[in-house]
Amino acid sequence: MKIAVVHDWLVTYAGAERALEQILLQYPEADLFALVDFLPQEQKSFILNKHTRTSFIQSLPFAKKKYRSYLPFMPLAIEQFDLSGYDLVLSSSHAVAKGILTHARQLHVCYCYTPMRYAWDLHSQYLKESRLDKGLMGLFARLVLHYMRLWDSSTANRVDKYIAISQYIGKRIKKIYGRESVVIYPPVDTGSFMPGSGKEEYYLTASRMVPYKKVDLIVEAFSAMPDKKLLVIGDGPDWRKIKSKSGKNIELLGYQPASVMKEYMQKARAFIFAAEEDFGIVTVEAQACGTPVIAFGRGGSLETVNPLRLADHEVLSDKHVAPTGVFFYEQTAEALRNAVILFERNLNVFNGKLIRENALRFSTERFKLEFKDFVDKALEEHFS
Repeated sequence: MKIAVVHDWLVTYAGAERALEQILLQYPEADLFALVDFLPQEQKSFILNKHTRTSFIQSLPFAKKKYRSYLPFMPLAIEQFDLSGYDLVLSSSHAVAKGILTHARQLHVCYCYTPMRYAWDLHSQYLKESRLDKGLMGLFARLVLHYMRLWDSSTANRVDKYIAISQYIGKRIKKIYGRESVVIYPPVDTGSFMPGSGKEEYYLTASRMVPYKKVDLIVEAFSAMPDKKLLVIGDGPDWRKIKSKSGKNIELLGYQPASVMKEYMQKARAFIFAAEEDFGIVTVEAQACGTPVIAFGRGGSLETVNPLRLADHEVLSDKHVAPTGVFFYEQTAEALRNAVILFERNLNVFNGKLIRENALRFSTERFKLEFKDFVDKALEEHFS
């Protein structure tokens, strides 16, 4: 059986690439396709040092740094790959990979991280952040995104089977593509993130500093609580904005390697997460360290964090689900501050061992078994 794996682009090792790595480990004989591959040679171990078949975008001017600027060409580029000789096509898609051309005798399974966010539900935010919400360039950008939506929805039926990374994304697949999906949560390296020897008196957040991550909201909330220490790991375009909002109790640590971030996670009183994410691997990593999570109660966090439940200001004993964190339901500094206060009033409820057990639901081993089992059943059904 000939197998092709199609990924949107290869420029870093982030959440989608962790899933890609495990897919390739399951199918090491597969050929790998991507619009572009600008990974340094020393970082190619997660793709098993495979030679990547790339599109014409790879050779366009300034593509290494500006590949996203070629968005209007991506539908054409993904359709130029000739996969006619493959039996099984596995697309790993958050943009255009699912639009690959296949024929009726082939099985196409898509592991979908999200329908293209900047073309759909983050349309307005994307235009504002790119300063393309006004003028002629704004009009052109809106036309491009309109075209991308038309193409994205028209290619929904090129996929035989959808796998969603969360129930949250499964609902978006149903709404946008009109297709059903099965949920297989992404792999989290819970074996590397282990509890430490003890806790210290600080809170932690770690994120790329871009608007939708809401790091500025977290910093604003803690600046109004000068008795509570906050450590912030990460960098990005919003660094200066976040720095300007930071009080003396807040320390910006910039980018840190995974080993350092793990140490901070192990010792943190709680991990703070204010974004509405599709899944949120970092919150599971924190829980794998036995660290509670204070999170915005929307998106993937609803599936990865078991919230503290209250009635009449008293903790309810739940015999089946131990709390692993606290939710706040408005993306405001005040709501986050109230969540921190609630957390501190109920510190004794959180058990590091039980918090880690919750994280083990999302292990790499579980992903491998579920993904392979799903694909095997789909192959049997398709070729019977």
